[in-house]
Amino acid sequence: MHTQLLIVGSGPAGYTAAIYAGRAGLQPTILEGIQPGGQLTITTEVENFPGFPQGVDANELMLNMRQQAERFGAVIRSESVIRTDFSQRPYRLWTDTDTELTADSVIIATGASAKYLGLADEQKYMGQGVSACATCDGFFYRKKVVAVVGGGDTACEEALYLAGLAAKVYMIVRKPFLRASQIMQQRVMDHPSIEILFETNTLGLYGENGVEGAHLIFKKGEQGERTYDLPIDGFFLAIGHRPNSEVFRPWVSVDDAGYIQTEGDTPRTGIAGIYAAGDVADPHYRQAVVAAGSGAKAAIEAEKYLKTL
Repeated sequence: MHTQLLIVGSGPAGYTAAIYAGRAGLQPTILEGIQPGGQLTITTEVENFPGFPQGVDANELMLNMRQQAERFGAVIRSESVIRTDFSQRPYRLWTDTDTELTADSVIIATGASAKYLGLADEQKYMGQGVSACATCDGFFYRKKVVAVVGGGDTACEEALYLAGLAAKVYMIVRKPFLRASQIMQQRVMDHPSIEILFETNTLGLYGENGVEGAHLIFKKGEQGERTYDLPIDGFFLAIGHRPNSEVFRPWVSVDDAGYIQTEGDTPRTGIAGIYAAGDVADPHYRQAVVAAGSGAKAAIEAEKYLKTL
């Protein structure tokens, strides 16, 4: 099967790219992957997406984007890419249904997945007290007590952001020190609302209708080991994200963390007609509105490129 423009991924970046490409008459094909709608669908309500003064259900928002893309002619396939060949045009991609697709241009919008501790309770309470995005969900914890897991710069940034909203912020750090830069360490240590729990691991979470607390262990496996329960209303993971770029890495440049590197402020990857949009190329912001904007940029670039063929 051949398509002018293939969009890999179905989050805000992928759907927005499809809307713009569809309106340009490109009839794009979207491979929506194993998580249609992307990471946004694991949260509940989105309050910071423009145009929704009362907020909007995350799944409803993504369904609306999907329907808008289809309205402008996008063809959506429930498949994931497992292999690629960008050595020459038309570019070739193979999916998990043993289908080979060829395309004159490709937009990579596969997103990034938050890293989790691997506790069963993380999935149990997802959207009910567990979050991997303080900027997205912190508003719901105004004047409440929350915990942030992690000891790097991201964890410190999340803790400081939440400290401006919550009554109390605990940082759960498995090491006896923070890995963050010195200035970030000083900021969290000096903040009156942040308390750092060093040498502490999370064993699980508890609560009837959402997170009500965490089961913690201090000095696990060492002398002085102690388990206790910490009452909290929210549990924020800040141990990093993993960009979903593996299948494209033989062809595109990535940074040390695996994020696709693009040329300046453009979505261009350095391969003619291949673009990256959204969180797979964004180690800094990871916001739906930013991803949507980058998807629009990628579609505009693809349109210009396809006109030259």
